[in-house]
Amino acid sequence: MRFSLITMAIVMMGFIANAQIGEQETDVKDIIESVAENLPDDYDMTELIEMLTRYKKHPINLNKTSPDELKTFLFLSPLQISNFFAYVKENGNFVDVLELQSIDGFDIKTVQSLLPFVTLNTVTEYEKLTFKNLLSLGESDLLIRFGQTLQTQKGFTDLPGNRYLGSPEKFQSRYRYHYGTIVSAALTLDKDAGEKFIGRPFDFYSGNIALFKLGKVKKLIIGDYTLQFGQGLTMWSGFAFGKGPEVTSVARKDLGLRPYTSANEYSFLRGASATINLYKNFDITPFVSFRKLDASQDLDAGGNLVQATVNQSGYHRTPTEIENKGSLKQQIYGLALQYNRNQLGIGAVAYQSEYGNSFITQTAVYDRFSFTGNSLTNVGVHYNYTYKNIYFFGEAGKSLNSGLAHVNGALISLTPAISAAITYRNYAKDFHNFFNQAVAEASEAVNEKGLYAGLNITPNKRWTFSAYGDYFQFPWLKYRVDAPSKGYEILGQAIYTPSKTFKALARFKTENKQQNTDLDVPINFLDDVKKEGYRIEVSWQINKKWNFQNRAEVSQYKKGNVNREFGYLIYQDVDYSPMFSKITGNMRLAYFNTPSYNSRIYAYEDDVLYSFAFGMYSGKGFRTYLNLKYNVAKKLNIWLRYAMFIYKDVETVGSYLDEIQGNKKSEIKVQMRYQF
Repeated sequence: MRFSLITMAIVMMGFIANAQIGEQETDVKDIIESVAENLPDDYDMTELIEMLTRYKKHPINLNKTSPDELKTFLFLSPLQISNFFAYVKENGNFVDVLELQSIDGFDIKTVQSLLPFVTLNTVTEYEKLTFKNLLSLGESDLLIRFGQTLQTQKGFTDLPGNRYLGSPEKFQSRYRYHYGTIVSAALTLDKDAGEKFIGRPFDFYSGNIALFKLGKVKKLIIGDYTLQFGQGLTMWSGFAFGKGPEVTSVARKDLGLRPYTSANEYSFLRGASATINLYKNFDITPFVSFRKLDASQDLDAGGNLVQATVNQSGYHRTPTEIENKGSLKQQIYGLALQYNRNQLGIGAVAYQSEYGNSFITQTAVYDRFSFTGNSLTNVGVHYNYTYKNIYFFGEAGKSLNSGLAHVNGALISLTPAISAAITYRNYAKDFHNFFNQAVAEASEAVNEKGLYAGLNITPNKRWTFSAYGDYFQFPWLKYRVDAPSKGYEILGQAIYTPSKTFKALARFKTENKQQNTDLDVPINFLDDVKKEGYRIEVSWQINKKWNFQNRAEVSQYKKGNVNREFGYLIYQDVDYSPMFSKITGNMRLAYFNTPSYNSRIYAYEDDVLYSFAFGMYSGKGFRTYLNLKYNVAKKLNIWLRYAMFIYKDVETVGSYLDEIQGNKKSEIKVQMRYQF
């Protein structure tokens, strides 16, 4: 039976084996873009892009891989990963990568997406950890990036009071080192526009050294790191996706301890941690972190420093931002215990957070149940279990002396072509956690109940359908919502791919929430706020050099009885990537027309390597950008990016300190990468 399945896979080799890496980059871009509206505008996905780039250069060996490695692929669901190892346990090692199609839930699209990153070749592992080998066999990657808005923003003029005290340039330098799969090191230096350059060239410093596969010590990291356990309810720092067309993404794929390599200045821990095998299937991960956070502080009645919130932007440009920098000490210590055997995984996390000054309740009524004090203890338990074609998952978390939160769900493989996801979440209004990234409609998993259900259908190699519905309630008040509220979100998407060179996509999304009325009334009441989006997109490749993409997108916004807003975006993308050429590039020309910020449209934009952009199209005008890559030598590359907005019928662009006189805003970016 095994050999007949392999034969069937080889028959299809002509269709799959020729999948181009560029096509896989498009798949990743589609996934990232599909969740863009559920992430903050400044969310840094450098780690994700860096990981995929490294896997292309050094594919993982399917016969030596681990669950942690496969979890890093966005297009693999936890159920697929569980089925992968169940297949290996029953059938032994793979003899051909196309044997992946024999695994339950691995359709053609999944296999195509995975092929550029995997291999069966036996790659020599650098098992001997010696100083000589570290120097001679290690791989280094140095990147330097410069960027600047070309127009003068108001904050850089000679204003009295609050203004930007630094220079308008943005700088980033990053160094990465890898010695096989057992040693890595990272150093990131970053300066944002408006931050001071003189005296201390970079405002943000981040780095770590990581060791792997040291006998009982599976991982050891000193420096900056992230922890990702369970469903993100108790402890999850770093990167996390929200809801999207890939409905199985609602089940978190926890990666445990990982080195931190992003330039985001908030979402990480700083200190030391290790994952140690205690006995057979039991692992323990103790961790400790010491950091200084940005916070706006004041004196209470007793003369003690207090704060209500933590600043997460990482900007230190104005006198106020500089004064708030590093003003709050944070100490964290705790541990995670995990048990994994066959199809069952169980874990527990407990940690203590201590702060140099106390948090106080803000004056707003909706903040009545927010965290107060200077010490917080969080505990949580999580599980996952695969039974036949069903993957069960869940987590419960509690902040001691306050609320309880829990999320539970299942991924179901109904047929080889149909998969389903369902989750229920209930987060108390007084659940307190500073490292909480569980699936939620709000930005934090607190004060929310919700039921989510979705389907992915792949009837054949040409068609893919996705749909989900999410109903949610907010039992307590929220910002600009002066009463308990509720809402729903529905998405439907169809993708048609008749060949490797053509793809068409159609998407519909509607969202209904409640918010305080804009009317001037003595007592606020809630109005329904409805947003709708319609997207049609076509991508095609005319030859090995030229790729094109067209998109038309419509957005609608309506609040209460006010007239509906109608906005739209159309754009043309062109990609020129000839093989063996020293110069490659891509460009976009777009026209957008949206009445206000409420009907804005987000669209993913190509950028220089390890960078990314979600263009926000608001107002009326044109958008264009050009990216060029020049291969100076085998190990030396240079990127150049120029991007510009031209707005119609406006005298200024931006607001407050970012305001620009005129109707144009343009940016230039230059990047150099040297590998040695």
